[in-house]
Order: sequence, then structure tokens, then C-alpha cells
Amino acid sequence: MYIALERPGTVKLAALPPLALYVHIPWCVRKCPYCDFNSHERNGALPEKAYVEALLRDLEQLLPQVWGRRLTSIFIGGGTPSLFAPESIDTLLAGVRARLTLEPGAEVTLEANPGTVEAARFRGFRDAGVNRISVGVQSFDDGMLKALGRIHGAQEAKRAVEAALAAFDNVNLDLMYGLPGQSIGMARADIEAGVASGVPHLSAYQLTIEPNTVFFSKPPQLPEHDLCADMQVMIEELLNENKFENYETSAFAKPGHRCRHNLNYWEFGDYLGIGAGAHGKISFPDRVTRHSRMKQPREYLAADSTLAEEKTIDAAELPFEFMLNALRLPCGFSVGLFQERTGLPFTAIAGPLQAAEEKGLIERDLKAIRPSAKGQRFLNELLELFLPR
Repeated sequence: MYIALERPGTVKLAALPPLALYVHIPWCVRKCPYCDFNSHERNGALPEKAYVEALLRDLEQLLPQVWGRRLTSIFIGGGTPSLFAPESIDTLLAGVRARLTLEPGAEVTLEANPGTVEAARFRGFRDAGVNRISVGVQSFDDGMLKALGRIHGAQEAKRAVEAALAAFDNVNLDLMYGLPGQSIGMARADIEAGVASGVPHLSAYQLTIEPNTVFFSKPPQLPEHDLCADMQVMIEELLNENKFENYETSAFAKPGHRCRHNLNYWEFGDYLGIGAGAHGKISFPDRVTRHSRMKQPREYLAADSTLAEEKTIDAAELPFEFMLNALRLPCGFSVGLFQERTGLPFTAIAGPLQAAEEKGLIERDLKAIRPSAKGQRFLNELLELFLPR
């Protein structure tokens, strides 16, 4: 029997969640045909100095909303942030530290693509304060890389991973599966190469066709849904055999190497978003808000205030927003986390949880709520139960 979602009332947060910082650098060498991120092909020299100054202005405008709070992590994403010189990243991080206090041992991640980095550049990023690198390899197969429109080849990818591991203890590889013309054996070879590289963290994403991409207007022939599902099961089993924990839908880590920044997203923590097109979430004792910045780099650089939108999340939408993140975690979330992060009573999700349990989509006990194996496979069906009615 389906029980309707009780309309939540007033938000009352007893304590504020952890706070992180996301920095968006929007430029790349060439836009990939599957990419729907806010990324723009560079045309000549990048305005690194002006952009870093704009980022720090963004941060200063957000400071009154987070006085007294510390950063638990920083994530510099894109685009291809590794196009910026280490000196620019150093200026950026020094500016952040001058304006906000970082927790001891705070995680600082920078995304890098093979073809835009070499050993000396990785060492420069490390010296600037970066302590985690995420390398966008996507595949170790030259044919698959060509089909994806990537600018690097398999050997270049391997050299980039080796250089990253020489400079950092904490390295993630992004890999994709369900690629045009890919067999399950080819997908397995990519994951095996990732494991053999020695990195402690792997992210494995299924290629999906998104609107406003080249692949959307000219779709390639992708493997059938059942074959992609078999690839997903194979990846989970192979990485489990190699002592990687599947701690989020697409994320696998050796012990002690979970991405703390992304976990903060999935546990409905707060994060400031600075940079062209960046989004953020900030909680207050009586409300939860979201903000976004201007998307176009040229407009962003020219504006005194880059704020595009700021709004309070309606209390009726908070259960879905929370579950959209928390149910990506196979281990689920503690029973008390929902009220702690949304400021709503547990009764606000009691009906949908009962419906999900009756459908076999969740498992729960007195301490935790988690998606079942079926719930992980049919996550969209599970999440729909928490949409505002």
C-alpha cells in the first residue's frame, strides 16, 4: 500500500553540516561530444590571473553567510583545471586560506586530463597545496578514446597516471563504460588496467546521452541496456575482488581513500560554489539555500557580482533533495541524518520509506536506511517515491 508523503513544515536545524568549497574552471582544450558540463574550448591564452581574482571576489561575497565555519575540503573541477599553471592554483589556494580556515588535513582535489600535465606540473600542484588528483582517463583503449573525442591516447594516459602517483598518494581515475562499440571484455580490460595502475580510487561511469551535446544530436550506437547492466555487475565484482569498496553508485575506494568532498555532497552537507556556472548549498538554522554563478566565462569575468540565482529550498522539496544524494550510498545513511541535515521530522519521509520497503527497494533497521540491491539497480524508481506530492 502506498502512503502519501506528509507535507513538511518549518525547517529547524540543530547544527550546521560540514562545509566544503567547489571551484569551477570552465576551459578545456576541446569539448568532448558527450560532455554537458559548463566547459568551453580555450581560444588562445587563458586569463588565469583575472579569473583567479574573480574567484576570490566570489568567495568574499559568500563569506558573510558562513562566518565562523571551517572548510573540510576543496574540489577544483572543470573543464580542465590542470590547464592552469601551478602558480595560479597556488595563488587561488593561498587566497582561500587567507579568507577561510581549513580543517587540519583538509582534502584538496584537482581534476587533470592526460595531455595537459606532466611530472613537473603535478609536483607544482602538490607544492601549491593540492593533495588529491583526479585523472580523467575514461578508457585505456585507443579506439574507445577516439570514439569519445578525447585528445589523449592510451599510452599518454598511462604516463599521466604514473606521474600522478609519483607526486600524490591519493589519486582517482575516471573511467567510462557502455561506450560506442564496446564489448564486456573491452570494459573489463579498462577496469583491469585501472586496478593494475595502482591507484587507490576508481570512478566508473556509464556513458549516457545528455541534451545539448554532440552525441545528443548525432547519437552513436551504444551497447544494449542489458549489456551495460552486465558491465556494471562485472565492474562491481572485479573491483570487490581487488579490495575496492563500492561506497557510492559509481565510486570505488581502497581503505582510507574515499573522496571526502563527494561524500559531503551525498550526505547533504554544505558547499560554496565559485567560478563560472558553479552551484552551491548553504544551510542556516531556519532554512537551506542554493546559489549559482553566471555561466559564460566572458560575462563572469566582466561582472562585479556574478550571482545568477539564490533561493531557499522549499521544505516540501527537501526530502527528495536529501534522498537524491543519500540513496546513492550503498551503505545508506544513519536514521538521524535526515533530520540533522534537513531540519525536518522523520515523519516527513515515513510514508515513502514504507512504500519503498514494501517494493523491496530499501532495507532498514534501528540505525540505518540503505537501498537494497534491487533499489540500487532501480534507483530512479526509488527516488520517485520521495518527490513532492
